[in-house]
Amino acid sequence: MSMLRTIKPKNARVKRALDEREPKAVENEKTAIFVRGQNTSEKVRSAMKDLYALKRPHAVNFSRKNPIHPFEDASSLEFFASKNDASLFLTGLHSKKRPDNLVFTRMFDGRVLDMMELGIDQIKEMSEFESVKASVGVRPLMVFHSDLFDTHPTYQQLKSHLLDMYNGHPLAEIPLTTIEHVISITAGPASDVVPLPKVHLRVYTIKLLASGSRIPRVQLTEMGPSIDFSVRRIQEADSEMMKAALKRPKLAKTDVEKGLGKKRKNIETDEMGDRVGRLHVGKQDLNKMQGRKMKGLKVRKDKAASGGGADAEAGAGADEDMEGDE
Repeated sequence: MSMLRTIKPKNARVKRALDEREPKAVENEKTAIFVRGQNTSEKVRSAMKDLYALKRPHAVNFSRKNPIHPFEDASSLEFFASKNDASLFLTGLHSKKRPDNLVFTRMFDGRVLDMMELGIDQIKEMSEFESVKASVGVRPLMVFHSDLFDTHPTYQQLKSHLLDMYNGHPLAEIPLTTIEHVISITAGPASDVVPLPKVHLRVYTIKLLASGSRIPRVQLTEMGPSIDFSVRRIQEADSEMMKAALKRPKLAKTDVEKGLGKKRKNIETDEMGDRVGRLHVGKQDLNKMQGRKMKGLKVRKDKAASGGGADAEAGAGADEDMEGDE
């Protein structure tokens, strides 16, 4: 059974709204909702406060407690997502069985795509660091220190969650003057005793100093927060929903889609959105190719007709002089 919903537009306004929700080459900044459950601890509140500060201004903080249990019933999250046009959630919970709990949730098409649960082992708040803080709305650099983020499925999913939460869409070039802080995520080596090692999140401010060359010297100062996580429960995405979520848009339309007439053959659009055409050229005869025009290479029509051939071409100038003498 398909988990995707198919909505047929009833009028032009609904059609425009659905077209706006179609995949884009450059997606809009994703809004994240920070919501607390019925029971929270001091570690959970501190972590959510600092993680919310890193996400602003594309974040909504719910101050009231809500009876939410994402892994048991995600209907409340789907309701909040539709009302606030948000696709990311961070839920703070605390219980005896799972103390100091954070649940990262991603939405697609108004429904839960996947979830990941992390436990807070240790936290040092941003206010405990006496350093300059980054400006609101500045995108951070993100660095992942471990091969697990590229090889292990659980840590690949965690990396994807964190990138969606704080980094947004990737950029080809970033001016150095706009970089203010960097988020560093490290995972310890796996072993038989600890199959899923802890994840260490650290945030540093960047200061560019003179180095005597064009490339400045970078100095990092810890800004906070400093959090150590343990990986707990995971809910993977449905294969069909994930395929639809990763669908790429058509970067350029053909003439038929634009209503400009019949489809033109041998014209395609590459991955960069450029139109590429293919030409079919017949076999060329080099003897008929037009060369450079010179007065000394001209051939008189009467000489060429009488079979002068190459002699006529070579002596064209001499013939003209003889005709003048006569």
